[in-house]
Amino acid sequence: MADDNTYDHLSETFVKVSTPAPYVALVQLSRNPVNAFHEPCLWSLIAVRRFWTELGRVFDNISKEPTVRAVILASALPKLFSAGIDFSSLSLPANGSDPARSAFQLRNHILGFQDCISAIERCRCPVIVAAHGVSYGLSIDIISACDVRYAASNAVFSVKEVDVGLAADIGTLARLPKVVGNHSLMHELAYTGRDFSAAEAEKLGLVSRVVEGGRDGVVAAALELVKRIAEKSPVAVAGTKHILLHARDHTVRENLEYTATWNSAMLQTQDLLDAVKAAQKKQKPKFQPLGSKL
Repeated sequence: MADDNTYDHLSETFVKVSTPAPYVALVQLSRNPVNAFHEPCLWSLIAVRRFWTELGRVFDNISKEPTVRAVILASALPKLFSAGIDFSSLSLPANGSDPARSAFQLRNHILGFQDCISAIERCRCPVIVAAHGVSYGLSIDIISACDVRYAASNAVFSVKEVDVGLAADIGTLARLPKVVGNHSLMHELAYTGRDFSAAEAEKLGLVSRVVEGGRDGVVAAALELVKRIAEKSPVAVAGTKHILLHARDHTVRENLEYTATWNSAMLQTQDLLDAVKAAQKKQKPKFQPLGSKL
């Protein structure tokens, strides 16, 4: 049986999970040579190892781990984050001459793909992405689904889908308008598919911090952040993430009413008393896990 405080058992073939600090899960994309997301047998009934399916499953399983309090998402490859979709592995549905039936199949596939990437956003814990090197196409879908976004100074981004004849459909165009502050620049990048640097990503608002160097530096910076988050009440942090996401998609009044309902339950947590007692003694509070494995 796996140790309750380590998370290696959550690893998949192309997505590795480790425990770099107490209550912290490090999720790493690990498919050589460029972390391209592939679909070995898109329209087959045979079960296959899909990179994005594994990613979604890992994040859904992390949400069920009561001891995880924060997550880092990074690449295990030293030179890049991800080249995006491996288009050479994709094929279109074969359904005779009926475009309507083909469209139903393709729509279901896209929705399933979207759901896997959205697992990052719906993860109970805050997810801090540490991007470096090439971060193209699907990388932007993944990064924009994260709560906090750091980039190494060597990171190069691109909303690449327009260059292969399609509108980004896995989350980039849905989330970028919600997370960035410079909409003019966002439109320019989405329409042209041109490369943009970490500095320009910070100007856009896609990342909040640029760390000098490459993978090791940005992962180290993300680790320092998640260690601080992991010291906080897991009830408070999970609630804060949940309410922030609700606020994004609702009016101020709706969110205030929702928050009142949420906190009518959460204010009864033992964590509140523990935090007050620790403050009085000038000590760091220690909080219990959220419960048994969900």
